[in-house]
Amino acid sequence: MPPRPGTRRAQPATSGLGHHFSSAKRPRDKRQTSRLVSIPGQLARHQKSLARLAELLNPSSHVVSPQPIPTSPFQNSVDNLNGEILDDSPMDVEVDGPLFMIEDDPFETVVEHAPQPPPSIPLKRPRRNYAAAMQHQYANWKALLPTLVELYLRCTARTLGKPLGTILDRISLCRTTDCELKHTKILCLMFDHFTFVDVGSCKCSSLSEVLLDFGLFPSAPSQPRMAISMDLLALYRALFERSCDAINALASALHTHYTRRGFNFVNAEGQPVIDPFRRSLGAAVQWFDILIVEVEKRIDNIIQSSRDTIRCSTLPPANLASTSSALNPPSSCAQILVQRCPACFGSTKFGKSLGDGGDIHVATDRNFHHRHRRSAGDSPSFYDPSYFLPKTFVDAIGDRIKKQRKKPARQAHRSPVLDEAIDECEESYIAADGNKQKTAADIYDDTGIMGLICRHDIPLFFANIDSPGEQQKYAIALISHLFSLLPETATVVVFYDIGCVLARTLSKHDILDDNITERLRFATSTIHAYGHQWTCQLVYNPRLVTGLGLSDGKGTERLWSRFIKLIGVERSSSRKCRIWLIDRHTAAVGHEMQVDLGDWIKRRLKCGVQEQGGAAEEQVNQSGYSIEELRRQWALQKDSQLSVRAHAPQRLKKQLDTVISLQSDLDSTERALQKARSVIEHDSEGNADEALTALEGLERTHERLMGKVDGLYASLNVHDRFPALEGVDFEFIHILILARDLKINICKRAIALFFEWDKLDQAVGGGQKPLGTKLHQQTRQAIAKRQPALLSAIRKFNSYCEQLEKLYDRRWAILLPQSLPTKLTELREDQSLLEDVWITPSTGQVPLWLEDSDIRLGIRGLLKMDRCLEEQRWLGSEADNLCRWYGDELAAVELSLRTTDNNLLVRLIKLRRDHLLALESCWITPLASAPRFKTCRKEALSLATCLSGGTPEISFSWITVEVPVPAAQDEDTEFPDPPSDSLDNSDATNPTLADYVSNDWMTSDQVPEEHDGGPAKTPCTRIVWEYPSNMSVDMTPLPSSEPTDVPEVLAGRTCPPQDGFSGTFFQVRDIKILQSPTECLNDICINGCIPLLFSSIKPSNAHQFAIFSTHDLIRIWYNASDDCLWRVMKHNSFWCKDIWIILIHRSDAGGHWVLCVAHLRRKELLLFDSLGERRRWRANVQDVMKLLARLQHIAHWHDHAMHADVSAEWIAHPLVVKTLQTNGYDCGVWVLATVAATIRGFDVTSLSEKDLPLFCHYLYMNVLSSPTS
Repeated sequence: MPPRPGTRRAQPATSGLGHHFSSAKRPRDKRQTSRLVSIPGQLARHQKSLARLAELLNPSSHVVSPQPIPTSPFQNSVDNLNGEILDDSPMDVEVDGPLFMIEDDPFETVVEHAPQPPPSIPLKRPRRNYAAAMQHQYANWKALLPTLVELYLRCTARTLGKPLGTILDRISLCRTTDCELKHTKILCLMFDHFTFVDVGSCKCSSLSEVLLDFGLFPSAPSQPRMAISMDLLALYRALFERSCDAINALASALHTHYTRRGFNFVNAEGQPVIDPFRRSLGAAVQWFDILIVEVEKRIDNIIQSSRDTIRCSTLPPANLASTSSALNPPSSCAQILVQRCPACFGSTKFGKSLGDGGDIHVATDRNFHHRHRRSAGDSPSFYDPSYFLPKTFVDAIGDRIKKQRKKPARQAHRSPVLDEAIDECEESYIAADGNKQKTAADIYDDTGIMGLICRHDIPLFFANIDSPGEQQKYAIALISHLFSLLPETATVVVFYDIGCVLARTLSKHDILDDNITERLRFATSTIHAYGHQWTCQLVYNPRLVTGLGLSDGKGTERLWSRFIKLIGVERSSSRKCRIWLIDRHTAAVGHEMQVDLGDWIKRRLKCGVQEQGGAAEEQVNQSGYSIEELRRQWALQKDSQLSVRAHAPQRLKKQLDTVISLQSDLDSTERALQKARSVIEHDSEGNADEALTALEGLERTHERLMGKVDGLYASLNVHDRFPALEGVDFEFIHILILARDLKINICKRAIALFFEWDKLDQAVGGGQKPLGTKLHQQTRQAIAKRQPALLSAIRKFNSYCEQLEKLYDRRWAILLPQSLPTKLTELREDQSLLEDVWITPSTGQVPLWLEDSDIRLGIRGLLKMDRCLEEQRWLGSEADNLCRWYGDELAAVELSLRTTDNNLLVRLIKLRRDHLLALESCWITPLASAPRFKTCRKEALSLATCLSGGTPEISFSWITVEVPVPAAQDEDTEFPDPPSDSLDNSDATNPTLADYVSNDWMTSDQVPEEHDGGPAKTPCTRIVWEYPSNMSVDMTPLPSSEPTDVPEVLAGRTCPPQDGFSGTFFQVRDIKILQSPTECLNDICINGCIPLLFSSIKPSNAHQFAIFSTHDLIRIWYNASDDCLWRVMKHNSFWCKDIWIILIHRSDAGGHWVLCVAHLRRKELLLFDSLGERRRWRANVQDVMKLLARLQHIAHWHDHAMHADVSAEWIAHPLVVKTLQTNGYDCGVWVLATVAATIRGFDVTSLSEKDLPLFCHYLYMNVLSSPTS
């Protein structure tokens, strides 16, 4: 029979979230609810149970009742299924999971004409206690899952990497004849069909164990009626991570799929069953995921044990006695943070000052869309979230905040921004109002979530919001929990949209420990920063303060966009299930973001450092001012706008409000008296004299009141408290303050309107997700509603500007505000919109930062350029952290594979290893090259082999003597040239050369003390910016290249080892760089052409020169170990050479080659820069002297004496003090020309810029004369 209209079975099954049906609550009719009715099918089941009981009591007298004739292939199976296992016991009932509501049993067989039971049996069935049944079933699931882990691992090990098999009609695990098998028919859902399977269970193998061993997961813990293929559940789990489709979608899709394939699910009467799988699928999906979590925990415990073993093995013997220090080293973050973002928390060196940006950047924000309906109810606890903070911890923080706020504020409280500005920020942001109710409390019990993410948008922790508004306890709880997992010296910068308000709260009240607040700094996210007061932005805007790079704090918005599809599912789930869904989805999103870290660094390098840095440098050049002058003007601007005088208008307005209101009342009274006098004087009656006498008395009273107002104004001591305003007209000050307040209001309204415009334009070109028709119309209506008020405010402000011009006196020296355009498109481009109205007089000369627009343009470019340079340093540090974590994690996984006793876990640990090996190709960036990761992989394998008791394998590689190709050399004997896939950005325009940093370059805290006494200190060097005495010029004419046939198709060239130089391989793109006169030379061209110059010049004193490659000084930057420096530099015998030629690449200048020639006997450095710049040489000279000191110490340790005395003072002279290069690509050619002059025994070359193309062609022809590879 068709389902009755209006019931749940009559509702259509739809994809996605489906339609929402709700009924109005109304009182029930007692006459209907108190009537006893017969439930269809209940009497039949009861009669069958009585017959079964009679059979058991008296087997000889039992008579088998006839079975009805089945009307479909599956009807008999469905009847037997209901008759065998359907029961009223709580253990046998499949209680709904937290995702779904309980509905009628789809397996129930309806019988219309059932015989009546005996009178002794009650007709009324007791009401089922679903809460108790659910609690009982959840307890059974928790007891069952630990016993299924081994079976799951056994099944996974048996089927991993193999195609799916078929399920048999009868399955059992019992292999003995002593057990009595109990046969149960289970409905099994597969990928392409469903079938009934006879499952045999006994005392040695339960029903659930048998199902799991055959790849089926039960829908109930003890007596399931349905089982689902674990591969199908795994597919839905992976699909849910991307689409977040509710279980309704899977149940409806399976039912449709089965029906289309000819597998119809019908009841006893042959009619289709509506929605037969949803309830059982929901329970199976939920508890299968909990089983996966249990397996992952076991794997994590094994790998963590290996991490601890490796950490203990690397500690000095003195520290091995302290187990706690070995497992929790004070110089590293907790493993939970390192595993979530190794780029942020994988460092081993902390303590960077907050003024320089701190050690870690995190962002926090709230989202009130992820709320939960009260009507959805709750469920028993079944999952321990790994991302959500406990409610008790958050509430404890809230109680502490309430307790501390009742106490007086700290006397030593001093905020970098005055309270007036922060008060205005607090009033302008809804998030600052912790008592504002964001959602209906009677409908929603959980109103949202608050998240904490790292700099790479990877989620770290969440706090569930269950109170009205965005109270500060959630952000403070997240920050407090983060600091509990960090080293005691780690410093943190927190991005928050109201970071200024939260920073003031923590500084005024003793909420967090001083040890935390001293290492904590706040900043506003860039998307919210421009809604704050300008003085607040000077301290909290990440684009205006130092050390924060290009961190924007907008990652929370990007994270919420990944959670949009989860909103609908959360609201109809139980409270515990909502937390479970968010937590598991967060783990999947975090895993995906971790894999994307390499691409994140590449995007930030390209779109951030290169593009934005280039545009900023162009702005600085367009301003026409030097960088030093721009920095000085920016410092003057900050000092002026952060001073107390900048906040005087707000306090002045409060003091003048009373006087202004009294003045306006007296003005209106005066007008009324004048009107009364005119009326009385024109009165023709004889009472005019008496009226005039009374009026004169009122006028005298009015004059006395005016005198009192003037006295009140004088008592305010405005000119004494604000001497800068002395002599300024009162009315002028009044209008100026009104204009200032109105300008602030206009700025806020205009920015909000422009944001709404951006919202409408976000889908242009398909770049972003469109708003949708409804939201688009709402945004347009909001714009149309707010636009008239904004235009009215602009017109009023312009009228104030006109009044100020009329009242203005040049002696006051107060800058007048400029009128604003009334056309919004012009207002959007108007630079004066964000400028405050200047209140105080401008004494003396007007500052350049206030008067000159070019200065302001240059300051903006300078700030952006500084942020890009800071971002470049951040990215380099993060790339190092990734390499370090990759090697440590791979070593731990390899050690786990060799030491674990559980062979069933080996397959899953191998999957972890495969995932790590796949990360190598994803994380290769210009800052972390493939050789570094390859070296990490080799060292990890060697370390794991040693700790497991094995012998590390020694790999050998053949070296061809006739044609030595660097790629065939062992990486330990020579610093390798980058592979072809890492040389795309290796030219001089690359922002960094860290791509060629090998893994054995250690940070300063990792350099071992290999020798007693340590390396010598860096000597003192004095830079004298004048030409050296007796400077010689190489007048050798430009060498002529021998004629060589240029091939039509270029091929790679190999220069064999000669004159003490190793072989060099020129790829085709390197040769094309030499061929083009406008290309910047890369490091391959520089390092490869110097041996060619040596071979062509053939100097008689060749034994005096030591040539250092472009990679050698970088090793000093990265504090390479002494063994590494000796291994890669001993080939040039530097200890017996008098002249060192050191090639330097300046990555911070957008890619620029310079040269340093060190004369060891003369203790003199000759510096060559084709641009003639002076300011960048200080750092380069310091690096060169550090190289000298390190190499002298290494040579002494290897029993080689150097001719240099690095303990004495050295002098550095420039070879060029004016610009030789006028383009952006000849720096490398200039360096090679100077090297050629040095080899000939001179200091500088006589070539001019017009001769460089011929010199470059000479080098190109010499390369072509080398043999092809």
